[in-house]
Amino acid sequence: MRDIKIEIINTTEKIGDLVDWLVFRHAPPVPYSPTMFIDLEGVDLCRQGSLSILTLMIDTGIPTRRVCLFDVHLLGAQAFNTAGIKQKTLKDILQDDKIPKVFFDVRNDSDALFAHFGVALQGVEDVQLIESATRRTTRSRKFLSGLAKCVEKNVLISFHGIDLASWKAAKEKGEILFKAEHGSSARSLKKLFYTVFGDVMCLPELRDRFWKGANGWRDLVIEETKKRVAASQRSEYQSHGPDRSVAPWTEDQNRALDEWNYVPPPCDYFDENWSDEDWHDDRDDNDFEDWTRAPWQGPPS
Repeated sequence: MRDIKIEIINTTEKIGDLVDWLVFRHAPPVPYSPTMFIDLEGVDLCRQGSLSILTLMIDTGIPTRRVCLFDVHLLGAQAFNTAGIKQKTLKDILQDDKIPKVFFDVRNDSDALFAHFGVALQGVEDVQLIESATRRTTRSRKFLSGLAKCVEKNVLISFHGIDLASWKAAKEKGEILFKAEHGSSARSLKKLFYTVFGDVMCLPELRDRFWKGANGWRDLVIEETKKRVAASQRSEYQSHGPDRSVAPWTEDQNRALDEWNYVPPPCDYFDENWSDEDWHDDRDDNDFEDWTRAPWQGPPS
């Protein structure tokens, strides 16, 4: 079980210190694996709604994961525009395409960040698209999966010492509480911990599991993620609607994914149609040397 260190970021001093650490962490050479796993919470999270909490989980591979809860409801634009000693801000980091950031279904998160705070996300890995690309057939990729379904199918029953049923129950309870608080995060961050942390706590495991199976389609997913982020920042973007559950893959992309993910069926050596001729050896052609005979005995008769 990995330990968790929780930090509530609700002052400009804390923001500056954290930003400086993130800049130092991502100085060249940039870490091979992402260390930033992000989720946003708000009331109707999109350009028409509000953004109240930004959850950043930092996973550097050590036993303790660092979870930073930004109180955006309290801080407002300061959460993104406060500079550290190196004159870099959280906005700079979120917009740096060389610093990877992992989300699950980044669309409305990106929409809210861009509409409310002018943050144009870059360097995004979207686990929802990565999971979709792992499926073996075009038909199975038709619809996207939500986070709960992905966790249910792909994560071990228990993670961070929390079983799946408890995780889902705490998340649902927290969502109800969050709506009741109308996003007043300053009073409810600790009460809402498993809601705001629940979406990011399983992203490292999901991301690692899906990327390990990537057979040639990483670039395709990266390009499709860039399109997804760019679309969320356009004026015509729709934050809700039935078409959002449909996967974005084109016919050509699906054909390529089918080929990359193809797994040949196992060979049944007990099949009645198996031909003995494949294993038959005509001893007259003497293909196999008889190592049991001495040279002076000559070839076998």
